[in-house]
Amino acid sequence: MSDKIMTLHPQGKAGVNIDKAKYDTIRAAILAAITENGGEIAFKDLPTAVASHLSAPFDGSIGWYTTTVKLDLEARGEIKRVPGISPQRLRLKH
Repeated sequence: MSDKIMTLHPQGKAGVNIDKAKYDTIRAAILAAITENGGEIAFKDLPTAVASHLSAPFDGSIGWYTTTVKLDLEARGEIKRVPGISPQRLRLKH
């Protein structure tokens, strides 16, 4: 049985229980994608950027996992939305 992680949501909505290894893989890819793009990336570009950082075939929807982990990273304060910009852009919180 694999380890699971309960994700958080920045608006306090219910999170989802996902495989910890998949979470870690997508989290690393999101953070790498943001860093690689000068510290900021458009949300619409994120799934493609994440996919480019995956070295092995990913079992699941990259788009769904990217959105779920992105919301969790926002809730945990690792990344943030750039305020006042549409469409949504993300940057590292540091």
